[in-house]
Amino acid sequence: MSMGSPKPFHYAPPMEPWLSVVHRDEDVLVLAKPSGLLHVPGKPVEHADCLEARAQGAFPTAMTVHRLDKDTSGVVVMGMNRKAHAHLSQQFETRQTRKIYIARVWGRISGESGRIDLPIACDWPNRPKQMVDPENGRPAQTDWAVVERDATSTRVELRPATGRSHQLRVHMLSLGHPILGDNFYAHEEAFTAADRLQLHAESLSFFHPSTGEACLFTVACPF
Repeated sequence: MSMGSPKPFHYAPPMEPWLSVVHRDEDVLVLAKPSGLLHVPGKPVEHADCLEARAQGAFPTAMTVHRLDKDTSGVVVMGMNRKAHAHLSQQFETRQTRKIYIARVWGRISGESGRIDLPIACDWPNRPKQMVDPENGRPAQTDWAVVERDATSTRVELRPATGRSHQLRVHMLSLGHPILGDNFYAHEEAFTAADRLQLHAESLSFFHPSTGEACLFTVACPF
């Protein structure tokens, strides 16, 4: 089964709700990002609407710390001041944060859990696609565990140890189980099996920039 080439980019971001706030204090803003909304603005002027712009419309000091792909939904944290932003960014860089994703993938995975340890690099002729590249790739690790199976797909819990671009999408493809609805990496049958990318950032934990307290935020999986 061959992968289709990326589908044409048609940007129609969801309008309702405009901005979904999970938590806000003087240091952090936690949001629920919908599928289909860019995280940061694209180059064309028609790609200006994004999570960052919407957040800054309501909270002008909010700053992006990490990103989710346009078609990925789920929990996101932003810094509300420079000190908090630097503190949170450092936690992401030093892997002190913990992220759990839910995905539905093509086919029935054999085995109950495992670790994918495959380096990832940009597939330059086809960017923004990424690929497994043992020679030039940056280290990338993902832990996976089966949640349930149905006739044609498997629901999995994914815990990335690293944060490479498209990491979960490339790693699941490497197992032969592309994520359903994936316009970059799924073959036609897997792409059309869902009306959106079946990847959701369900929970995020980090240490609060001011108090040092361990924080855990969850956004229920919509599929």
